[in-house]
Amino acid sequence: MSTNLHPAVAAHLADSAAMGLRPYEELTPADARAQFTAVAAARRGADHRPPPPGSVADRAIEVGDRTVVLRIHRPEPAARPAVATVVFFRGGGWVIGDLDTHEALCRRISAALPAVVVAVDYSLAPEHPFPAAIEDGEAATRWVAAHVGELGGDPDALVVAGDSAGGAMAAVIARRARDAGGPSLAGQLLLYPVTDLTMSHASYVEMATGKGLTAATMAWFIGHYGAPADDPDASPLAAEDLTGLPPAVVTTAGHDPLRDEGDAYAHRLLDAGVPTVHRRHDGLVHAYALMDAVPPAVQAITADLAALTDLLAS
Repeated sequence: MSTNLHPAVAAHLADSAAMGLRPYEELTPADARAQFTAVAAARRGADHRPPPPGSVADRAIEVGDRTVVLRIHRPEPAARPAVATVVFFRGGGWVIGDLDTHEALCRRISAALPAVVVAVDYSLAPEHPFPAAIEDGEAATRWVAAHVGELGGDPDALVVAGDSAGGAMAAVIARRARDAGGPSLAGQLLLYPVTDLTMSHASYVEMATGKGLTAATMAWFIGHYGAPADDPDASPLAAEDLTGLPPAVVTTAGHDPLRDEGDAYAHRLLDAGVPTVHRRHDGLVHAYALMDAVPPAVQAITADLAALTDLLAS
């Protein structure tokens, strides 16, 4: 059982409820994307603090017949040299979200480490169902590994990272890189990741409604993604062997339907001998890393990034 919801997070959820938003499962994917983008823009407008400084540039790569845009975030020149190169996969259930909805988080990561952060605008379902997102993410990771010097990052500190569905992608790509013999990864940052599409963990019942992300919305995301729930390329927890994976920071939120599967994946990594920092933020909800105007959420992501910095330095 989780502890009480932090009052600042409860206020954030109440504010969201007052917007009169429709549940995503009642919308088409296109309308869900528009609603998510509009809410993200409104949240950015309500938070008057400027994002961390640094430069941002877009680059396109080809993956089969698809064009994938990469958004490259570099720390401000006055910062100490980048200690990592981070390939970032955003959350959104593989269906919603874009480079703008997660730009503030990417810039926060870039400034905190500091790091060159490459956000991947992978193809979305249902138009591009599983495994298109994984294919895009793998191709982007290989491209970044081949261009680290050009990007100004550290070739010995390549990290895959993501939140929610993006956390699942990072975990899958880390395992596939191990199996393929490269690219070599120094770490993985998995923020409240999806790790089990079976939706069978107790937190799906305990946190089914009322805490932002709902079990019904997750079922809608998973249905559109079109992945077999027992495929380890969709459900990282289904992988038989996790040995030899890069060191990991795995975070969960106490009031999140995904809490238990994220906790279980962290424990699997530890049992496999993977250096792992597991942080459960009991008073928070899913997507806390995007809540720039909620102090306990900012404190949590700041601590998560500090844990990654320490892990890379060890």
